[in-house]
Amino acid sequence: MSAGVPGSSAGPTVVLIGPPGAGKTTVGELVATALGVPFTDTDRMVEDEQQTTISDLFVERGEAEFRRLEADAVARALAAPGVVAVGGGAPMTDSTAQLLAAAPVAFLAVAIADAAGRIGFTGARPLLAVNPRATWTKLMDQRRPTYERLATWVVDTAGRTPEDISAEVVGLVNHG
Repeated sequence: MSAGVPGSSAGPTVVLIGPPGAGKTTVGELVATALGVPFTDTDRMVEDEQQTTISDLFVERGEAEFRRLEADAVARALAAPGVVAVGGGAPMTDSTAQLLAAAPVAFLAVAIADAAGRIGFTGARPLLAVNPRATWTKLMDQRRPTYERLATWVVDTAGRTPEDISAEVVGLVNHG
């Protein structure tokens, strides 16, 4: 699979996937800046469009409705050029996985120790509200095969700065 040409209108330059705490938003913003393309975070898209937080969407409308809104946001984001960061669970939706299979995808692999340090395992992440460490580990066990199957590249984030990770992603996009 070949990467999109930065700035092309054929779709995303690169899509970042991975679990909560992988650094998709932080790294995505840096990659987009380095490549001179727009950045889209599909979780932010959903929050902005629904004028509420993802946590509140889960509580008020349920996970199924959130996943429907998320799949729609991802489909729209993938139709435009730039760097796209998708929520950790987005690749688990069949329609989203099909779209990602045709895109240049970087899986930001992260260990629980790094993820915990980045997101703090607070109630702000609805799927991690109860027993966050055990839940994160279970989610990763379930999601890792899908992340790996969809990935054009796997980028290990363990102990690395966002700048170092983004430089690797930019190199992969430009030369991958």
